[in-house]
Amino acid sequence: MKNPHANPVIGAAPHEFEIRPATSEDAAAILECLRAAFEPYRSQYTPQAYLDTVMTPATLLQRLVSMTVLVAMDTRGNVAGTIGGSAVSPSEGHLRGMAVPPEYHGRGIARRLLDAMEKHLLGKGCTRILLDTTEPLERAMRFYEKNGFRRTGEVTDFFGMPLIEYVKEFPPH
Repeated sequence: MKNPHANPVIGAAPHEFEIRPATSEDAAAILECLRAAFEPYRSQYTPQAYLDTVMTPATLLQRLVSMTVLVAMDTRGNVAGTIGGSAVSPSEGHLRGMAVPPEYHGRGIARRLLDAMEKHLLGKGCTRILLDTTEPLERAMRFYEKNGFRRTGEVTDFFGMPLIEYVKEFPPH
């Protein structure tokens, strides 16, 4: 029997969000998405790490050229999430810049973005996908672990912050 006092998980109908490749016309909305998603963690980031994470218009445009960037669009045309990824070798992909603003949490957007980017990178021949994250992003780390990523043990410096590497392996096809 269901608990009438339990908080139901808020889900999004599949048609409520469209996942598509980002364009330069999405740049301002992507920057706002990143800022909204990472603002709660700003005090836990060094200034340089925060700026690298939320980007500037110039660094975002560079990313749009050098990587595949996907956006989740809501029915009103707002960017509800984003993720970037690229094949860095014939068999290895790298994820960067995943963000879902707090008002969109719990609606399956992160999972759909991750699934779409994994499919894209697998289509390019990748059998390993790496990503890096920072200690303040505990929710993100739990999400990645729940979705098959594991810590590699590699920790590097990210503008004075520990950067934790994760990997997900796929069977060759």
